[in-house]
Amino acid sequence: MNPDLQLAVEMAEQAGRLTLAYFSRKSLQIFTKRDATPVTDADRKAEELMSSAILSHHPQDGVLGEEFEERPSMNGRRWIIDPIDGTKAFIHGVPLYGVMIALEVDGVVQLGVINFPALGDLYYAERGCGAFLNGSPITVSSVANIAEATVLFTDKEYLLDSVTQHPVDMLRQQAGLVRGWGDCYGHMLVASGRAEVSVDKIMSPWDCAALIPIVTEAGGCCFDYRGVTTISGQGLVSANKAIGTALLASIEKR
Repeated sequence: MNPDLQLAVEMAEQAGRLTLAYFSRKSLQIFTKRDATPVTDADRKAEELMSSAILSHHPQDGVLGEEFEERPSMNGRRWIIDPIDGTKAFIHGVPLYGVMIALEVDGVVQLGVINFPALGDLYYAERGCGAFLNGSPITVSSVANIAEATVLFTDKEYLLDSVTQHPVDMLRQQAGLVRGWGDCYGHMLVASGRAEVSVDKIMSPWDCAALIPIVTEAGGCCFDYRGVTTISGQGLVSANKAIGTALLASIEKR
């Protein structure tokens, strides 16, 4: 690991241990943010821990997190943090939440780390170096037939919204298996070859920055509903190479 990736892994592990101290607590304090989504003390303290570590090691680097105001970069480097991706799962004692951190350099995400503290799983990747789960290389699946594919989603709107002709929305009718194992966990199932597609219709940069390098380094692809690979787009789709390529071709034809 290069020093940046090593630091990201260490921060994700430390923040993960912090969140576990709050996990499944009946006395967990839950607050409601302006966008009506929940946040806990664990979210805030985990982000503070990682932000402080970054400032200590790289005082000129920027930090964009979900819970606090962005600290601008002075050198083209920006760390992007989601202290608990899947806060609703965390609140309900479901172990599928993740601690996420990515490093963006001159607008390009260079590495991503996702720690699932309650599962003991750590995913990480750096551009050009492959993707790993607990130190072992991972790859996406080779399934090419959508009728044999497993498609995952996070929000119920993916199933309940009116049927559209968008290729990603049509998957819910075409796939062999559709399941709601969502948030970052669903995208990591794609990266590790245990599902073929994961769909989120609404995403923020901190929701997807760490996902993209892991999925792509595992041989898959990530894009929004317009077919663009970006952390600031319209949702995010992770897919294996075969099905992702077909979806992108269909999106371009619309």
